[in-house]
Amino acid sequence: MEPEKTIFQKIIDREIPADIVYEDDVCIAFLDIHPVTLGHTLVVTKSPYRWMDDATDTDVVHAFVVAKNIMKVMKQNLENISLVSVVVVGDEVPHFHIHLIPQNIAEPLAIAQTRQSNYADDSQKQEYVEKIKKGL
Repeated sequence: MEPEKTIFQKIIDREIPADIVYEDDVCIAFLDIHPVTLGHTLVVTKSPYRWMDDATDTDVVHAFVVAKNIMKVMKQNLENISLVSVVVVGDEVPHFHIHLIPQNIAEPLAIAQTRQSNYADDSQKQEYVEKIKKGL
């Protein structure tokens, strides 16, 4: 029996919707459904590696180059963003992924992580998708 798909695999397979900002043969990037800050994006490998050290070197390098390119766009196109924090985890979803959390340097990530941001509505969320996509 095949293991159950993770939520990320379901997004990759288009079984559930996501606000996708980037996609290629190796990675997909989309807005986090529980953003720390508005524009919080996940870069996910399409191969379902549990942890980063399970992934091939090629996929890890590719995922980080994609993350770097998205970070540049966030800093250019999102308002009041002076840096983008990078967090690599795999415990909440057992699939290697990179969190890109846009923030203002005046607010340390530790403070930002104590709250969850929410988009005012779907149109605001789509504005963030378009602002990120247009630079890639």
